[in-house]
Amino acid sequence: MKQYKKGLTLWLIAILVLLAGALLTGSPSRTESVQEAMRDAVLHNVNRISLFGLKEVNPGLISAFVVTAVLLILAVGIRVFVIPRFQYIPGRFQILLEEWVSLFNGMAKDSSPRRFGFLSAYIFAVGAFIFVGTLFELLGLQAITVHGHPITLPAPLSDVNAAIAAGTLSYMVILSGGIVNNGMNGVSKTLKEFSLPISMSFRLFGALLSGLLVTELVYYYISLSFVLPVAVGVLFTLLHAVIQTYVLTMLVSMYYGEVSEPDPPKPPREKRKKRKKTRGAGT
Repeated sequence: MKQYKKGLTLWLIAILVLLAGALLTGSPSRTESVQEAMRDAVLHNVNRISLFGLKEVNPGLISAFVVTAVLLILAVGIRVFVIPRFQYIPGRFQILLEEWVSLFNGMAKDSSPRRFGFLSAYIFAVGAFIFVGTLFELLGLQAITVHGHPITLPAPLSDVNAAIAAGTLSYMVILSGGIVNNGMNGVSKTLKEFSLPISMSFRLFGALLSGLLVTELVYYYISLSFVLPVAVGVLFTLLHAVIQTYVLTMLVSMYYGEVSEPDPPKPPREKRKKRKKTRGAGT
């Protein structure tokens, strides 16, 4: 108990010292206003990165390339070195991997019991990309802009182009499920939800961008940039990673199941004729 009180006292003293230092230091002079800093976090008009000297691109594109390469290398490594060594009594990593796969497999099977293999693979892939891509910004990897300034690579989906690509691709997957299972009727069902790719895209973009802007705002003022950015950054990032992964995969599974569900069979012609006769006799 004494050690607990001693440790708590030390933490309180450290926090008070940091807070006093923040208040006494004040805010330094900035070359850009907070409005310009936050606008560039959305539009990336200033802090752009050269892609192999060929073209200036948004930092989110570099983040997307890095996350994709990491996921592909990790998938190959797990398939080659881990899966062949699975045991009847699983270890911790095997349990984690099986739970992750069964989560998306069960979600796809519940939404589309007839054909869920492709849907399960897609929501697993897009869910892994959203989750890992959102946590990617916690690494704080640095890059150099075309103007020679260092910049922290953001989450890939904080770029509106990446969010639109994810929403459009998800919509095409839903459309393919309708075509494979119901033909042109499935196309008409999918086209009724014409606003779906827009809503999914901007839901992803808005949620991840809100966390990015709050973190940028906290880091901008030095009086707030002691201890607080750690809590704010980790909290927003973890929360968005879990929520956005679940929301997008759930929406894709739900709409895929709706458009791929077969229509109820029509009654044969003879039964329909009998029904018409009974109706005519009744009148």
